[in-house]
Parts: sequence; structure tokens; C-alpha cells
Amino acid sequence: MSILLSSSLESFLQLIGVLLIFVFVLFITYITTRWLGGYTRAHSHNKNLKMIETINMGNNKMISIVQAGTKYLVVSVGKDDIHFLTELTEEELSELPDYSESTAGQESFQQIFEKVKAKLPKK
Repeated sequence: MSILLSSSLESFLQLIGVLLIFVFVLFITYITTRWLGGYTRAHSHNKNLKMIETINMGNNKMISIVQAGTKYLVVSVGKDDIHFLTELTEEELSELPDYSESTAGQESFQQIFEKVKAKLPKK
């Protein structure tokens, strides 16, 4: 009976040990992801280049409007290449979004969810 009890206790302690290691790995992953996100955000604030709009055109193909300084460029982006298509003026853009740093990326999931919910038909 004592052999069975000791092996059960040993198995339980092994389970607790594995769970602790798993939680530790998750914690380290979370901390690393947060740090990399902050590091990337801090080093990616460009004053002269902004991505205005992008549309997916198929497998690894996109058309993008990029603001470079005061010019708006339309480029096609493929898997291995980027091609200049045309230049636009600010008047040619419709509904130019405001990309000020005070509102960029500040909308929470709850706010987005409320907007989507408001657009759904009510029963």
C-alpha cells in the first residue's frame, strides 16, 4: 500500500512540476512578446513614410497607397518585387483617414465590437 501511495505522490509532484514549467514558459513568452511589440513600435515611427491604404489582389499581391513626405504613391507589392504605378494628389484621395499618433491603434476591441454590433440588424 505504501509503494502505491509513494508512486501516486511522485506522479502528482511530477504533474505539478510540469505545470509550473509550462506556466513559466507561457510567462516568458508573454514578456518577450510585449517587449518585442514595444521595441518594434518605438523604432517604427517614421515621420516621412506612412501606409495609407492596402488592398489584397490575390496570392502575395497587393496594391498600396503610401505617403512619402507630401506625395502619395500607388505601388504594387508582390512576393519578390515592388513596382511604382502612379502618383496621386491629396485631392484625388477620397476620405483620407486621420493617422495622427493620438488616435492610431488606440481603439479597443470593445469599441470595435460595439460598432459592428450597431451595424447588425436588430431582431
